[in-house]
Amino acid sequence: MSNHASTVANPAPLGLLGFGMTTILLNLHNAGIISLSAVIISMGLFLGGFAQVVAGIMEFKAGNTFGATAFTAYGTFWWSLVGIWLLPSAIPQGSVQSADELSMAFYLLLWGIFTLGMFIGTLKHNMASRVVFGSLTVLFFLLALGDFTGSHFIKMIAGYEGIFCGSSAIYSAIGQILNNEFQKEVVKL
Repeated sequence: MSNHASTVANPAPLGLLGFGMTTILLNLHNAGIISLSAVIISMGLFLGGFAQVVAGIMEFKAGNTFGATAFTAYGTFWWSLVGIWLLPSAIPQGSVQSADELSMAFYLLLWGIFTLGMFIGTLKHNMASRVVFGSLTVLFFLLALGDFTGSHFIKMIAGYEGIFCGSSAIYSAIGQILNNEFQKEVVKL
């Protein structure tokens, strides 16, 4: 066994950027500003999915259960969402039914319940983390409600709320990077 101290960098900014940028893109679609396209799907696979899973694995290595669970779970959320969109067309006709609003509503509701639990965990964290997880909780519940009711208006409101949520994650990521680089609090978290 080596006596050298670990020099693993803080993976949270990478995970937060992956989450934030992908969340903004998807919610620009939910708000009716852009179409669902390869841009959102690719971002979901690679930055939202892969980068967050990498950050989550690094958090496991650092012994941070909260960060490991959050980044790994939300990274796989993006992979599962892309799967929901693409699997029906990738598998022989009739083998996999496309998601309907009711199944999506339950999917989003479960993510909302999980996120509420994670939000409670952030009550011991900084304000930036509370804002990210609090707004994400609201986002999942609004999206679920939009699908349960079939309301385009609720989904559009969720889109704007999701843009705020993703922006708060980017703020936290950049704040952590800048505070680390300058070795002082440049950005209030």
